[in-house]
Amino acid sequence: MGAIALGWELGSGSWDLGLAVAITSFRDLRVWQAGMELATAIYALTQSFPAAERFGLSSQLQRAATSIPSNIAEGHTRAYTREYLHHVAIAHGSLAELETQLELAIRLGYLKPAAGYPMLAQALSLSKQLNALRTALQGRLPSSQPPAPNSQLPCSPNS
Repeated sequence: MGAIALGWELGSGSWDLGLAVAITSFRDLRVWQAGMELATAIYALTQSFPAAERFGLSSQLQRAATSIPSNIAEGHTRAYTREYLHHVAIAHGSLAELETQLELAIRLGYLKPAAGYPMLAQALSLSKQLNALRTALQGRLPSSQPPAPNSQLPCSPNS
């Protein structure tokens, strides 16, 4: 039986009171799970796009959607927190691409607003989770102190 824990769940973006769950794999991260759900929904949504968009906007949406959980997974398996942060930032960038492409699909009439807006809401929720994960990871990094204003920098022998 797990221990009772009160705290921030890494990757979930929410406070939780309940049994602590050990994160042993990227698959345990709620943010990765949400990314997979969004990617699956995007693939289903693009099936209704015109055939002419098969290698255009449809493909772009699918690639951006796939990139989100892929980068979360890759970052989680890296040895260093900075590398993890880098991949989370890439995932967040891919999410911004996805949101832009969804807006374009709605404007072009490939996607009805009733189908597109729930995807945008899902993307917003995922963005909040990615922000929470980034904040948590940044908190793991050692804080570097800037040099004091009166500190002497090492001088070269020629100065």
